[in-house]
Amino acid sequence: MKQVEAKRKTRPKKRVSFQDVARLAKVSTATVSRVARGNASVDEEMERRIRDAAEKLGLSLEDSRHDRLSTIAFLLCNREVHHTFQSLVLLGAEAYCAANERELLFVSFRYPTAAPANQLHLPRAFERPDLVRGVVLSGTNSASMLELLRSRKIPFAVLGNNVIGDWTPAEYHSVFSDDVQGAFDLTNHLISQGHRDIWFFGDLSMPWYRRCAQGYRSAMSEANLEPRSSEIHAGDQELGYLAMRSVLSRKEAVTAVFAGSDQIARGVYEALRQSNLDIPGDVSVAGFNDTEGALFDPPLTTVREFPEQLGQHLAELTMRSLRDPLAPRKQITIPTKLVARQSTAAPRKGNE
Repeated sequence: MKQVEAKRKTRPKKRVSFQDVARLAKVSTATVSRVARGNASVDEEMERRIRDAAEKLGLSLEDSRHDRLSTIAFLLCNREVHHTFQSLVLLGAEAYCAANERELLFVSFRYPTAAPANQLHLPRAFERPDLVRGVVLSGTNSASMLELLRSRKIPFAVLGNNVIGDWTPAEYHSVFSDDVQGAFDLTNHLISQGHRDIWFFGDLSMPWYRRCAQGYRSAMSEANLEPRSSEIHAGDQELGYLAMRSVLSRKEAVTAVFAGSDQIARGVYEALRQSNLDIPGDVSVAGFNDTEGALFDPPLTTVREFPEQLGQHLAELTMRSLRDPLAPRKQITIPTKLVARQSTAAPRKGNE
């Protein structure tokens, strides 16, 4: 008798199946399978019932062999593949996925950011839920793209700084670089050096430059100084060159320029040198993102962002959404760091 009892105690526990989940949730096994595959046709209330049932039974729908073999896509939208900042975001996401034994598929994609969600389409790879299960959404995206991914029930996390249009971050997994605070800190640094005529250069039709301009204007307002910005729209380096030449040709008062990116600052350097003006003797120049500021001559004062950390957290939130697509959305903000170098200094006497 004791031997029989011992055998019963060591008998392996029955593995929980999709059928068990279906029975508890009062749905068909096919419906459970569709939820496990990320199928968008299952309504939210039924999906929550299925997931609650799976949790009670100790089964993770995302731990199936199908899901382990599926891939997270890094979707770079409306930006160049070689863009330094975005490349570092990709590296961060790739490192996180590798550490968690996930494949990361890189996809470069362009679409009209002004189009409504019902007129957008996704890359062909996304038509196969057995291949792509989650998305790290980087580059420049519209609110319509977020709406489309949500309607397809594709788990994703988005780089929040670069979203065009009206959207509510609390409704999405999103990661931000704290560029507003970074711009505020940089502007205050210039003000503390004695600058009063400080210009901001950046294409304000782009959300990341608007965010920097917001921090710049807040600091200028607190110091009772007049904010001044360029209205020129162009590529970064060209914008910096044209904006600086325009200010100089109009003989505007300027002792410092806050360029919305290191690349814009490179164009500012070129324009000042063509006008035989010294940096920082005649005009101080500061940039933003610190992707290449240390290579400038003189080295560029800038705000360091941490794109690899942005990528890591984007991948982390995407995987979290894979595990529980109905969990409350999370927003993460990564701080920035002011890096003071030789391109900024107190204005010369008579220039203040």
